[in-house]
Amino acid sequence: MPQQGLKELFIDELKDLYNAENQLVKALPKMAKASERPELKAGFEKHLEQTKGHVERLESIFSKLGENPKGKKCKGMEGLVEEGAEVIEDYDGPVRDAALIGGAQRVEHYEIAGYGTVIAMAKQLGESGHARLLEQTLQEEKQTDAQLTSLSEKVNPAAAGAMGRSKGVDGSAKRAAAHNAA
Repeated sequence: MPQQGLKELFIDELKDLYNAENQLVKALPKMAKASERPELKAGFEKHLEQTKGHVERLESIFSKLGENPKGKKCKGMEGLVEEGAEVIEDYDGPVRDAALIGGAQRVEHYEIAGYGTVIAMAKQLGESGHARLLEQTLQEEKQTDAQLTSLSEKVNPAAAGAMGRSKGVDGSAKRAAAHNAA
C-alpha cells in the first residue's frame, strides 16, 4: 500500500481542481451561447474570465510547489458538464435558462467544496500563501453562486410561464431510464 501523506493528497486535490477549472473554460462559452437572458449570458462570460484567473492561480501554486498541474481528470466536473450539455439540448427559452442556472449552481457548489478542502489542507501544511490565493478563488465562487441565486429569482417566474416551451419530457425520461438502469 503506497505511503502518501497530506501533501501528496493536497497536490492531487489541486490537480483535480485544475482539470475541473479547465473543463469549465471550455464549457462556459457554450453555456453563454445557449442562454436566452442577456444577464445570464453576461454572467457566464464574466465567470469565464474569472475561471481563467482561477487556472492562473492554480498554475502559480503548482509552479511554487515544483509540480506539474496535469495528469488528473476530474470525473465529478466531467459529469456536471455533461449534464449541462444535456439541458441545452432538452430545453429552450426561459426553461433552458432556469436549467442552466441550476447546472451552474451545482458546479459552483462542487468547486466551493473542493476549494474549502484544499484551503484547510494548505493551512495545515503551513502553506499560508497558497491558502490566501485559494481563498480568493473560493470567495469568487461563492459570489458567483449568490449571483446565480439572485438571477434565478428573475428567471424562474419566466420559466414557470413558459410551460409549452420545454423539450425536456423526452430527454428527462431518457435520463431517468438510464439512471434507473445503472
